[in-house]
Amino acid sequence: MDSLNPDHPPITAAPADLAPRVWKFWGTALWGLFIFAAMFVGQIGAVVLLASQRGLPMDLPSLQLIGREPQTLALSVITGLPATLLAVWLAIRIKKASFVDYLALHWPSWKQLLFGAVGLILIVLVWETMSRALGREATPGSMTDLLKSGRDKGAALLLLFAFSVAAPMSEEILARGFLYRGWSASFLRVPGAILLSSLIWTVVHLQYDLYFLTEVLAIGLWFGYMRYRSDSLWITIVLHALNNLTAVVLTMWLGS
Repeated sequence: MDSLNPDHPPITAAPADLAPRVWKFWGTALWGLFIFAAMFVGQIGAVVLLASQRGLPMDLPSLQLIGREPQTLALSVITGLPATLLAVWLAIRIKKASFVDYLALHWPSWKQLLFGAVGLILIVLVWETMSRALGREATPGSMTDLLKSGRDKGAALLLLFAFSVAAPMSEEILARGFLYRGWSASFLRVPGAILLSSLIWTVVHLQYDLYFLTEVLAIGLWFGYMRYRSDSLWITIVLHALNNLTAVVLTMWLGS
């Protein structure tokens, strides 16, 4: 057999073939813009569809009016998830990489999950204490009004699913999944990837004021650290979901 013949050694893969197929800084940035655009199109598509079903004119005032409704907002968040998944799948497919491995969709250990949860609780408690000391609300007023309005209009479960499942998955797949993966393999390395992906995630929440954006950034940095520490995207998805679930439940049903 040739494999046992010293004159014909086994064929080995070239170093280039063994290199990980990962988008680096600019590739990740450009694809990130494409993924964000796909998420937006998926979300606005739900608003346009509902407006069309009601026979409303396709102008900005009508879309803004229907977009403020709790049911519409929840549906738009939900429809953004498949659009995000499809765009991310396309970016990874072009690199001929594994979707699961590229995004680190590996289940973390229970110790790592517990550690991440404890850290998240401490961050939230610090901000809760600061909010009370400064006389500020612990939850943005616009979000409080939306959730309570949704509860009163029968959209509680839809909003709960949108903010506790669809939103965490979409945002984590983009930020701590795709963006972190590519940027951590670039000149930014892990620290730069954690910081930049957290900043991008914070910008997605520009509906909040600077105070709440600072809290979002702090939580994003913790999620980024846990993504690095556990080498798992599932841990940030779960932590993000638990954070949103707690906020929604407390605001919608238990808040004063």
